[in-house]
Amino acid sequence: MNKSLVLFLLLFFFTTKLFAQTYSQYNTGTLFDSFENPSQRSFIPDSSRRYASNFFIPNIDGNFFLTGDAQQTIKNRYYNGYYKNDLLKIGPGNNYNNVNANANAYILMFKVFTDLNGNSELGVFVQTKGNFRGAFTDENIALLNGSASFPNSSYNNVLNSRYSYQLYGQGGLTYREQITKQFAFGIKLGYVTGIYDAKAQIDQSNIVFDKANDMATLQLGGVYRKTAKVNPIPIFNPGLTSSIGATYKTDDGFIIQTNVKDLGFIHWNHSMRIYNFPYSAKYTIDGLSTPEREANVYNTIIHAMHNNGSNTSYTTPLDGTAELSVSKLYWLSDDNTVSYSPTLIASKELFYNGFTGVLVNPVSYQNYTATVSMSYDNNKLFNLGGQLMIKSPNAEFFIGSDKLLQSGRLILADLGSQRQINEYGSFTGADIYVGVSFKFGPIIEHPMNASYIPINEDDNKGFLGRMWDKIFNPHAGSLQNN
Repeated sequence: MNKSLVLFLLLFFFTTKLFAQTYSQYNTGTLFDSFENPSQRSFIPDSSRRYASNFFIPNIDGNFFLTGDAQQTIKNRYYNGYYKNDLLKIGPGNNYNNVNANANAYILMFKVFTDLNGNSELGVFVQTKGNFRGAFTDENIALLNGSASFPNSSYNNVLNSRYSYQLYGQGGLTYREQITKQFAFGIKLGYVTGIYDAKAQIDQSNIVFDKANDMATLQLGGVYRKTAKVNPIPIFNPGLTSSIGATYKTDDGFIIQTNVKDLGFIHWNHSMRIYNFPYSAKYTIDGLSTPEREANVYNTIIHAMHNNGSNTSYTTPLDGTAELSVSKLYWLSDDNTVSYSPTLIASKELFYNGFTGVLVNPVSYQNYTATVSMSYDNNKLFNLGGQLMIKSPNAEFFIGSDKLLQSGRLILADLGSQRQINEYGSFTGADIYVGVSFKFGPIIEHPMNASYIPINEDDNKGFLGRMWDKIFNPHAGSLQNN
């Protein structure tokens, strides 16, 4: 079985959604940052041009991690073509491995600095996201290699596992306005189309080996729901999503940013199936010592899960998060060419138990920025990240990883390092993100440099800014109008 198929089987069975963000992009002012954090500006008056876009060059973020005893086993199978099951614990059925994965791609980002009034920005986007979450036992992995790792003939409830997978696209609008000199607000609204959804929960399991005949009898009981076929047409599984952000700059220079991201839902009602597969049904796995044993195990389990099916519809939430960050800029040189702007971030999943704390440390020199980030999450996993960015007022490129050490180890494993293949730590993982965008059109003129200078102070404010004054400062502008 080739590497691609092995990876597909492992991820199909057990891939999950990762609670992760591109933390090093916080407060960078890139186009990507402004779409992920709606209150973040992407234009600089008197320097930037009026329009910004990625010109359909995808800005992507992809990552995964694996925890548990199966790290060594999976890496040896993937890189070397054989199983190394020394660390797997066979029998208890309660040693779970967690695999988490996430993909996020902005296919199109376009923004326009709408006018000088209120320092406001309007954008459109097209985005695709995939999110996964799940857990599987040591016995699940060992079974892919047949019966060799199972000393006994019968095992009960050692194959109980779960996973969920969701793939969807979205497109919509963003709006950001500098309401006051200290306060900015942004919102991102999108229409969602569900492409694929699957969720499996195996609550009961039993397997009896007949090693003399190179076979086993399998029983599984649980629930499996899935999309019967991929739905790229954006009308059958509709949904909505929204993100809201606010930024406040204190008098002493601290920048406080809050975000509620990807709060929304998808209603799955086209080509959806649910299977309440009964524990009483029995299935035979043949050829447990043959080269086809992986495919035989996989096909039998999938066949068992596709029993007692019916059409269904349901609604699922998106992977919403709430985030709070605090940042401050420090100049490290007398000529203000070198700066350091540490950012502390707290991020919490809204519908799951994920929580992450992050410290981002960017150092900038003119148009160049190098960033080191450190994060720790509720899975007790520590990550060291890094980013390199080149950013001018009208062009930007960045590349980085929030799992720098683990990504490097996997690269060494791919180059043939047996030491890294056998490495067994708190987790195995990788992460990479990369993005590019450009600005074009006329240069944005600041009001003091523009050909038109407003007489009324209200002319310098956008819609939200005028509403703000009517509520909190109703007499603003009265002297100027006399």
